[in-house]
Amino acid sequence: MTAESGFHDGSLANSPQTGEYLSMIKRTIAHAVHSAMADTPVVLLNGARQTGKTTLARAMAEKTGAEYFTLDDAATLASAARDPVGFIRNLQGPVVLDEIQRAPDLFPAIKVAVDKNRSPGRFLLTGSANVLTLPRLSESLAGRMEVIPLFPFSSGELAGTRERFVTRLFDGTIAKTKFTATTQELAARLTRGGYPEAIQRIAEDRRSAWFASYISTILQRDVRDLARVDAFHQLPNLLKLLAARTAGLANLADIGRDAGLPHTTLTRYLALLETVFLVHRLPAWSTNMGKRLVKSPKLHLVDTGLACHLIGADARRLRDDRALLGRMLETFVVGELRKQLSWAAPHASLYHFRTAGGSEVDVVLEQTDGSVAGVEVKGSATVTASDFVALQALRDQLGKRFRTGLVLYLGDRVIPFGEKLWLVPVPALWAP
Repeated sequence: MTAESGFHDGSLANSPQTGEYLSMIKRTIAHAVHSAMADTPVVLLNGARQTGKTTLARAMAEKTGAEYFTLDDAATLASAARDPVGFIRNLQGPVVLDEIQRAPDLFPAIKVAVDKNRSPGRFLLTGSANVLTLPRLSESLAGRMEVIPLFPFSSGELAGTRERFVTRLFDGTIAKTKFTATTQELAARLTRGGYPEAIQRIAEDRRSAWFASYISTILQRDVRDLARVDAFHQLPNLLKLLAARTAGLANLADIGRDAGLPHTTLTRYLALLETVFLVHRLPAWSTNMGKRLVKSPKLHLVDTGLACHLIGADARRLRDDRALLGRMLETFVVGELRKQLSWAAPHASLYHFRTAGGSEVDVVLEQTDGSVAGVEVKGSATVTASDFVALQALRDQLGKRFRTGLVLYLGDRVIPFGEKLWLVPVPALWAP
């Protein structure tokens, strides 16, 4: 590997190959789940299918002695759907209900049970659809339920480390990062993604087969459970189109034209794809909260392995297509930050920033106290002063509120680039 190439298309030297390896990986979010169950009646572990929710929920059930039920079981689902109130009333002690979105009528029944007995940790729910986008369900447990997101494995989890990148952004210690990895196999990392089942399939054709089955299951099962889709055959095509546009602005007129969908249908389909955790929007940042609602967000696939599969991109293609590499790397960075923010404290929200002149910062993190950090992503080992223009504009606009701005790149050195500005290798993302 050379500094200029920044990566090659080989497999990771310690690539996981067995289910036994996966079972040994510690989920960083587990502590947050345990803490929530200690003081909250209902905890919802929410995330895409095949991200490890059931494994984590079962582990929690064994630790607490809770009963475990999955609504993927036809008999259990039939019982819950036929008499949701009776089903919940008959449960004694703490309980785990897996895939709760399959029986939405359980939510009001759980509310009734919790109002009678608000003991913490009574219900640990898992869901493969975002109930926060389903108002009737989320409102029924408002004030009684804590929602904890679970994403595919983070790079830190796969490396056996707890990432401190977000903490370093705000405490000013980014220059003290101790690197345990390089960008040498970044392309393989991007095409593999973080889904537990996908990362243990070393052969590309077997991993591709899993992704194809995964997408089919979600679109034909979970989406159908949530809503009636008039032109179901258009959803896979839309998902591929979004994968090709990952890290791009959500120009609905252009997307609708390319997908052959009217605006109202496109809006509904996008909402469904977000609800089942296949895509997510990164809103625009502005000092004016009202303006954030009208500026175009960016769209990202939730996993780069999934995105690469949808457009047929392998590691070699990423190596040859720098523009594609840049988009996938940006999506990867946003995904890693979302994972870290699910357990980081204090919490921060993610945005993107675009100046009036058109330059942009790929990711803006804003904490509740108003402090801000910016991250620009560069799919190259060569960086110039122009790559810091938008970060400088953000820094100058915010003054003391601005903590750190950095450009993540494919080099191997941390280099200061002006006041509060740094050039930082990509592996800083998952450094301990």
